[in-house]
Amino acid sequence: MDTGHTSYTVEEATRKLEYFCSYQDRCHDEVLQKLKSLRMIPQAIDHIMAHLIEHNFLNEERFACSFARGKWRIKHWGKRRIVQELKLRGISKYNIDKALKEINEDDYIQNFDTLAQEQWDKIRETSTLKKKKKVADFLLRKGYETHLVFDKLEQLTH
Repeated sequence: MDTGHTSYTVEEATRKLEYFCSYQDRCHDEVLQKLKSLRMIPQAIDHIMAHLIEHNFLNEERFACSFARGKWRIKHWGKRRIVQELKLRGISKYNIDKALKEINEDDYIQNFDTLAQEQWDKIRETSTLKKKKKVADFLLRKGYETHLVFDKLEQLTH
């Protein structure tokens, strides 16, 4: 973020934002905040945003899909957490639904099972009740659906 008193022409800001959007998919909100940090006037912001969308530097559907894929593959987030984070970024329900389709259901369940088993094996707790709570808290924090978590805990304790 720029804190100096540098001012940018619309052309300079446009190039800067093209680069900002080209090395990582961005949501509209991130781009808007970046333009505001460059102290661009509202008309310039509108012009630059339109340019970025028109030239496919800014594509919210693409952002939502890559965000969902990345958070699921790398951070092993569940669907509830992904939906929550996309909503926080102002992503439409349409694009959130599209993003969730990026996650293969069989892979999702397999990933969840592996994560739950690893967590179960990792926690050193003599009380089964406390162990179940710790594993449940972990999986719910990751954003997995409640029914999946509690069904899995039943399997792990029997």
